[in-house]
Amino acid sequence: MSRAFEEIDHQRTALGDISLRRRLEPVLQIDVWEVKLGDEFLMSSLFTASEEAVATLGLAACPGDDLDVVVGGLGLGYTAVTALTDARVVRLQVIEALAEVIGWHRDGIVPLGARLTGDARCTLRHGDFFALVDDGIETDEAGPRRFDAILVDIDHTPNHHLNPANARFYGPAGFGRVRDQLKPAGVFALWSDDPPDERFEARMRESFATVTSHIVWFPNHYTGSESACTVYVAVAPDR
Repeated sequence: MSRAFEEIDHQRTALGDISLRRRLEPVLQIDVWEVKLGDEFLMSSLFTASEEAVATLGLAACPGDDLDVVVGGLGLGYTAVTALTDARVVRLQVIEALAEVIGWHRDGIVPLGARLTGDARCTLRHGDFFALVDDGIETDEAGPRRFDAILVDIDHTPNHHLNPANARFYGPAGFGRVRDQLKPAGVFALWSDDPPDERFEARMRESFATVTSHIVWFPNHYTGSESACTVYVAVAPDR
């Protein structure tokens, strides 16, 4: 078992100081990996149900095979690894704004790093997901490339952003750009730490054929009960 607490990495980034920590959870007697940006917790290996649900719920709504998928936000890798468990996924591009986070995976110092970097279907790409959506995640002479699914787990909620500049994404213009980079009936899945928001769903419906809010429940041993988050799954028009 590891030491009770270890800060594995601490670096200054454009978004603030980021740190990777490992600690022993005394009650469960397991190692817990945590990522903090400034004073905010971004990710914990103790609570991964929401990250996994972004992939499982999003891909469950995808028709067909040979899926070409984009994940916005790498974190500790749980959304990406879960997406790769779907045998239909033939190409997975993970876009991460912080090069330091990608480095943790490529250097194998986080638990899922080797699984991601060792899977030939997976590419880790350094970039601002929101800016790339504006410009076209991938473009060629014909224009923006289209994907089967775009799965996003970056900001805490549509109203609580890691970077104030991200706010522009959560409206008709941003959602329209996502829709235009999905294949017919392609899927956009978005995580939020808040309960479902009917006004936000209505905003998404301006750009998508259907929008479904899924409440994801998971055990929280700190409270002795369950906690919940939301995954929005939006489907583009089928033509």
